[in-house]
Amino acid sequence: MTAIKENSTKRRLCSVLLMGTILGGLAVPAYAQPAPAPQAPATGLPGTGTVRSIAVSGNQRLEPETVISYMQLRVGDAYDRESVDQALRDLLETELFADVTIGGVDTGNIIIRVVENPVINRIVLEGNKRLKADKINPEIRLAPRQIFTRSKARADVARIIELYRRQGRFAAQVEPKIIQLDQNRVDVVFEISEGPKSKVRQINIIGNEAFPDSDLRGEMYTQQARLTSFFSGNTSYDPDRLAADQQKLRQFYLTQGYADFRVISAVAELTPDRRDFIITYVVEEGERYKFADVKVESEIRDFKSEDMQQLLPMKAGDWYNAKLIEDTVTSLNETAGLFGYAFADAQPDFSRDPEKKTMSVTFKIAEAPRVYVERIDINGNTNTRDKVVRREFRLVEGDPFNSVRVKRSRDRIQSLGFFQDNLEIEQTEGSAPDRVILTTNLEERSTGELQLSAGFSSLERFLINASIQQRNFMGKGQVVRASVNYSTYSKSVELGFTEPYLFDRNIALGFDVYRRDFNSFNFINNDRNTTYEQVTTGGQLRAGFPVTEYVSMAVRYGLNHDKVTLDEDLFFSDPDGAGPLPAVCDPLIAGRYLCESIGTNIVSSVGYSLEYNTLNNRLRPTRGQRALIHQDFAGLGGSIHYLRTRASAAKYWNIGRGFIFSANVEGGYVHSFDDSEGSGQDPVRLIDRFFLGEPQMRGFDIRGIGPRVLRRRYGADGALVPGKEGLISQDAIGGRAYYAGRAEIEIPLGAGIREMGLRPSVFVDIGSVFGIKDPNTTSILPSDPRTQNRCIGANGQSTPPSDAGTCPTGTTPAGGISPFQEKFVGDSPKPRLSVGFGINWNSPFGPFRIDIAKAILKEEGDDTKLFTFNVGTAF
Repeated sequence: MTAIKENSTKRRLCSVLLMGTILGGLAVPAYAQPAPAPQAPATGLPGTGTVRSIAVSGNQRLEPETVISYMQLRVGDAYDRESVDQALRDLLETELFADVTIGGVDTGNIIIRVVENPVINRIVLEGNKRLKADKINPEIRLAPRQIFTRSKARADVARIIELYRRQGRFAAQVEPKIIQLDQNRVDVVFEISEGPKSKVRQINIIGNEAFPDSDLRGEMYTQQARLTSFFSGNTSYDPDRLAADQQKLRQFYLTQGYADFRVISAVAELTPDRRDFIITYVVEEGERYKFADVKVESEIRDFKSEDMQQLLPMKAGDWYNAKLIEDTVTSLNETAGLFGYAFADAQPDFSRDPEKKTMSVTFKIAEAPRVYVERIDINGNTNTRDKVVRREFRLVEGDPFNSVRVKRSRDRIQSLGFFQDNLEIEQTEGSAPDRVILTTNLEERSTGELQLSAGFSSLERFLINASIQQRNFMGKGQVVRASVNYSTYSKSVELGFTEPYLFDRNIALGFDVYRRDFNSFNFINNDRNTTYEQVTTGGQLRAGFPVTEYVSMAVRYGLNHDKVTLDEDLFFSDPDGAGPLPAVCDPLIAGRYLCESIGTNIVSSVGYSLEYNTLNNRLRPTRGQRALIHQDFAGLGGSIHYLRTRASAAKYWNIGRGFIFSANVEGGYVHSFDDSEGSGQDPVRLIDRFFLGEPQMRGFDIRGIGPRVLRRRYGADGALVPGKEGLISQDAIGGRAYYAGRAEIEIPLGAGIREMGLRPSVFVDIGSVFGIKDPNTTSILPSDPRTQNRCIGANGQSTPPSDAGTCPTGTTPAGGISPFQEKFVGDSPKPRLSVGFGINWNSPFGPFRIDIAKAILKEEGDDTKLFTFNVGTAF
C-alpha cells in the first residue's frame, strides 16, 4: 500500500510537468487548480492473489460499473503485478481520467481512485486577426460539453498552426490554457500569436550556366519579396508552389532544347527569426538537343501521314522544344476529333542520339473507330431549364463527333453568362467503343444585376443611375430589365424584354419602351443654366436570327416623339407675352443654333444590325473577335429623314502569363435627306448628331469632345476676357461623323489579389467627332448700340434714356445687352488622345470600376475629366 501511494504521488507531480510540456506551457490562472495529468502505470506493485471486491472512488459523472467495465479485472479473478498494471493502462487509455490509482492490492479488496477529466464549458480564441474564428473552429476537435483530453488539445494546436502555415505564417504560435470552473468544468483558451507572413527573401539557383538567375526566377510562380512586389501574392512561401516551380523550371529548359534537365534538390530554409525563407535550387542542365527527323505515322484511314507531316510546326535542325511536342499532340488529336475520331490517341516516340545531340520524333496515331454522340448529359443547372443549355450545343444525339463543334458549344454556353468560368464539356466512352457521352457539369452563378452608378464631374455635378436586370428570367434565358437615370444632365425611365428563342426557334424577339429627358446646360458665374431640353417618348420592336454559326442579323422598328424646347425665362425676348411682340427665341441670348433646334417631331425609323462574333465569352472575352454594322433609316413616315450608319470591331488576345490585350475601333456617319439649302443651318438636327466623350473616351467629360460654341464676354476695357473667367457658356453641338478607338491590357495579379476580384488594366483611347456646318453664331461688340440702356414704350419700341439716365413717362427702363463673342471650335478630325489606368473590383457589394485618365491630345473647347467610378451588385 505504501508503494502504491508513493507511485501515485510521483504520477501527480509528473502529470503537472507533462501538461506544461506537451501543450507548450499550459498556463493555469492563480484562481484555478490544474487538473493532474495521467501517468504511466506503476511498476513493482507487491502482492498477488484473488480479487475479493472492487470499489470506485472519486467518480463524479461516471457510474462505478462503467469505470469497472473499462478494465479486465473482475471479482474472483486471480491477479498479479502485471494484471494490475494492465488495468491501470486500460483506464488511462479511455482518456476519461486525469489521474488513476489502484489500492488494496495486498488484501484483494481493490480500490480504484479516479480523477475525471473536466468537461469543456467553452472554446475561446484570442489573438486571431488574420484568420477568423469561422475558419479555425471547424478544425478544432475540442468542443463544448465534451471531455477535455490532452491528445485532442495537442491535435488542435497542430491544426491551428497548420492553418497559419497554409497562409504562409510559419512564425505563428499557439498556447493553450485552461481555466478551471466549478463542477469540474473548464474553459479552453487558445492564445494565438499569428506573427508576420513569411516571405521568400531570396531564391538561389546553383548549377545554371545557360541562363542567368533573373531569367529563371521570372519563370517561377514564387517571387522574391521586394518593394516592387506589393501587388503580387506569390512572395509568400508555399510548399505546393515550391513543387510547381520545379516543374516550371523543367518546362522552361525543355522548351530551350535541354532534354536532360533535372532539378537535383530544392531546399527551403527558414531564417533564424522565422520571418522569411531562403530557397535554394540545385539544377543540372545537361546537353542541348536539336530536332532530327520528325514524322507522322497514322493508322487512321482518313489521316494520310504525308499530309499531317506538312502541318508539323517543327523542322529538322530546330532546337528541341517539348512544348511544341505537347501542342502537336493536342493539335493532332483535335484534328482527328474534327473527323469524328473522339478517342484518337497521338503518341510521340523519341529516338535520341547523344553523340550528335539530336532527337528524332515520330508521332504515332493508333487506329480508332469513328465515334458518334450517344448522349448529352447536363448536370448542375438547378435554376436554368435544361433546354436553355441544350439548345446551345452544336451537336445532338446521333451526330458524328466533332471536336470543333464541341468547343463551339462550350463557348456558346459560356457566353450565356449563367454559369462558372472555364466551363468544360467532358468526353467519356459510351456503351460501345464507337459511342461518346458528352457531359457538362455546371455551376450556376447570379444572373440578376442590380446596378447603382454614381459619378461627379465639373459639368454635371452629381449623377446616379439605378437599373435592375434579370438575364435568365424564370430559368428560360429571357431578359427583363428596367432602369432609372437621374442627374442634372439627364433623366430617363426604360423597360425592356427579350425572348431569345421564340417558340423554341432560334429567333429572338423583344421590345423596349422609354421616356428620356435630356437637359443641355452651361454655367454662367458658376450658376447652372439649362440651354435646351429634349424629351423623347417612344418604343422599339426588334427581332434577331442567326445567318451562320458566327454571323447574326437583327432588324428593328422604332417610333419616337421628340420635343426640343428652351427655357423661355432665359432665352425668349418676351416670355410672359404681355407686350405686343410675340414670345420668340432670342438669338442674342440663346444663339441661332439653339433657336433653330426648337420644335416637335415624329421619328419613324427602321434599321438592321449585322454581327460577326467569334468571342469565347460575350461578357468577359479573352480571345476572339467581333465586327458589327448598324444602319437606321428615318423616313418611314414621320417628319425627319436621315440615314445613320455605325460600325465597330473588337479583337481580344491572350498574350500569355494572364495578360489580355484588346483593341476596339468604331465609327459612324449620319446623312440627312431633308433640304436645308438657304437656311444656313446643318441639315442634321442637333439631337440626331454624334457626340463623343465619357464613356467611349475616358479622360474627357460627357460630350466633352468635338464641335461646340464658346461664348466669351468682353471686359470693361473692351477686350475679350481670357481663360475660364471670361467664358460665359460652351455648348456641345455634335457632328455628323465620328471615330473612336481603344487599346487596353488587362494585367494579372498575384493569387491573393486575384482572389479579391481585382483586375487592373492600362489603356489608350483615341477619337474625334466632326463634320458639321459652321453654325450661325452671334456676337455683340462693345460698340453695338444694343449694349446701352434702353427705354421700352407701350408699343414695344425702344428709345434711349435722357442724358440724366432717366426714361420718359410711359416707358420702362431696360438694361443693355452685355457684349460677347461666339466662337465655333472643335470641328476637326484631328485625334484626341487619352491614357490612363483602371481597376475592376468584384467587391462584396457588386462590381466596382475606377478609371483615372489623362487627356494627352485635345483641341480648343474640349472638356476633360480625370476620375470616374461606378458600382453595382448582382443577385
